[in-house]
This record gives sequence, structure tokens and C-alpha cells, in this order.
Amino acid sequence: MNLSFTAPTFPITAAIPASIATSWAEEADGRIRSDGVILRFGSDQTIYTEGERGHIFFKVLSGTVRACKFFYDGRRQINAFHTAGDVFGVEAGTDYSYTAEAVCDCSVISYRRQELDRLTLLDAGLSRQLFFYAMRNLAHAQGHGLLLGRKSAIEKVATFLIDWSEQSSEKGIIVLSMTRKDLADYLGLTIETVSRTLSSLERQGIIGLDSARQIRLVNPAALQGMQS
Repeated sequence: MNLSFTAPTFPITAAIPASIATSWAEEADGRIRSDGVILRFGSDQTIYTEGERGHIFFKVLSGTVRACKFFYDGRRQINAFHTAGDVFGVEAGTDYSYTAEAVCDCSVISYRRQELDRLTLLDAGLSRQLFFYAMRNLAHAQGHGLLLGRKSAIEKVATFLIDWSEQSSEKGIIVLSMTRKDLADYLGLTIETVSRTLSSLERQGIIGLDSARQIRLVNPAALQGMQS
């Protein structure tokens, strides 16, 4: 049997696609919601820390969560941003491999890992969906590695803006929940470089900086062309 695969373009948040998200909500979340606990976190609060026992996984209801690692010298690397509908904290091993923090005020549902394990044993369809989700996260990690290692500052910022715009509820308008420091730590740049790059894109008439957190895509085609 011949199998072919076309690699999709994955958004930076590694969000579950609509079809899979709907199925997840109906088949998985609906079954274990009674065992889930809604938790609320304020800006910059820690949800869990790298190295802790990963016996709980989460689904974002509102707000944004950042997944990050801290280095011995105090540096921070943000690996992903999770937004409403995203599932995080599902680990291959027994411990969390990164720290999860609230970027802004957010609500999540927490579920016991053992419940997920039980359901996947009973439901092959759910197992396939979670496998697909894991593959998306792997693809995101690979894409983020490319973003950090090979792209210039303007390519990194352009890629971030294009990817983030795909989640926007208003076409051409990006509302960021994260700070410039968060952006810098995600893109592997300094805060100053992020700010200079955004200002340069504005001077070129490619974006408009309506406020510190709201960006207009004035010329999306030009921004697309800067991604590589």
C-alpha cells in the first residue's frame, strides 16, 4: 500500500485543528468534564514547573499560557503559546518537561492524567486523535527550532505575525496578550530588536502599531514575503 503525506503548515501555538478540536470536545472532554476542575490564574502565575510530576493535563478555556524553560543563568526560552481550546501538559514521560505560566488572566480545566490513560485504552478513535495532536506538537517544535536557528530578526517577526493573525477574530488585526519580553524570548531576540523590527515594518507601511498590544496588517502580502 502506498501512502503519501503532504506536510501542513502548523500555527505557532500548535492548536488542535477545528475538526480534531470538535471531535476532542465531543468525545473526550464531554466524557471527563465531570472529573475536571476549573482553575483560574492571574498574569504571570505559574501553573506547573518543569520537573514536577505530570499527573495533571490541562485545556485552556480563556487567556493565553506560555510554555517555557529557564536556564541556570536566568535566561528564559518560550517554546509555545497556548490559547483557548489548546490542550497542554500531556507528557510522554512522568514529569513535566517545561514550565507553564499564565501570560494574562486565564482559565483552564485540569484533568487527571490517569483518566486520559483509561479513556485511550477504551477508545481507539480518541487514541488516534491524541496521536495526531502529539504529531502537531512535534511539528511545531521542529518549526520553532528552524525559526530560532536560521531566520533573521525580520523573518522571525514576520513569521510570528502571520501565524498569530490566523487566530485573530478580526481579519488584519492582531491583539497580542503577551509582552515584548515574551515575544523576544519566543523568537530568540532581544526586546530592543523586537521593538526596532516592529518600528521598521511600520515605517515601511507593512504594519500599523495601533497600541503596544494591537497590530494592523496593512500589507499582508509583503509580510508573507518576508518569512523566508
